[in-house]
Amino acid sequence: MPQPPQVPAADATLRILSHLASQRGPVPASTIATALHLPRSTVYHLLATLQQRGFVVHLPEERRYGLGVAAFELSSGFARQQPLSHLGRPLIAQLVDRTGESAHLGVLHGRDVLYLVEERAPRRPSLVTDVGVRLPSHLTASGRAMLAALPKAQVRALYPDAAAFVTRNGTGPRTLSALRTLLDRTTQAGYAMEDGEVTDGLGSVAAVVRDHTGWPAAAIATTFPTESTPEQRWPELAVEVQRTAAELTRRIRGIPR
Repeated sequence: MPQPPQVPAADATLRILSHLASQRGPVPASTIATALHLPRSTVYHLLATLQQRGFVVHLPEERRYGLGVAAFELSSGFARQQPLSHLGRPLIAQLVDRTGESAHLGVLHGRDVLYLVEERAPRRPSLVTDVGVRLPSHLTASGRAMLAALPKAQVRALYPDAAAFVTRNGTGPRTLSALRTLLDRTTQAGYAMEDGEVTDGLGSVAAVVRDHTGWPAAAIATTFPTESTPEQRWPELAVEVQRTAAELTRRIRGIPR
């Protein structure tokens, strides 16, 4: 049984901020109180303090509260400190040790995957997924793992027309319908696959890392020569990738699904 918080006011304050961060927009104080099972008077007092400190903004005409600039600064600090890279790097190294294949961690940036960590396995070919490289997300296993975790409306907004579907080797989805089919398969399998759509002769499997709201924070993938890796081994590699993604999700206090 979880222990009660030692500082109830601090616990309630952090719960309010976490709740606001998970909403699509500002919400009434009464809604916050109901969702968190807190007294309304407590919520109003804490919101007033957070407002004074800039962590919350009050919209008087709408009678709603949203996150303030100070909360955004915390988010910027999170990005500057690159915790995903620091937390993910040892896990990626362990994944490489277990599988003997190269591995990497990437995040969504628009329609691209931005790679933050790469670990090359001994006697394996160099990859294009070096740190700082961007690749079209619909072509990569990492990108597909993250796109499959997004709402369908979000995917549709990212791929509004045929011009969004660039290719590298003349393969890969060319339409939203084809992409959705791939993403549905990814959701059913629990991991994404890619076979030669980024680099001829190389395949990848990837799994999503989720944040505290359940949204895709990153993806972890392993890449291998398809000639020496029979398809029967791909699910085995996927299990190791899923295990690593689940651990990183746990470390960033994400919500597994």
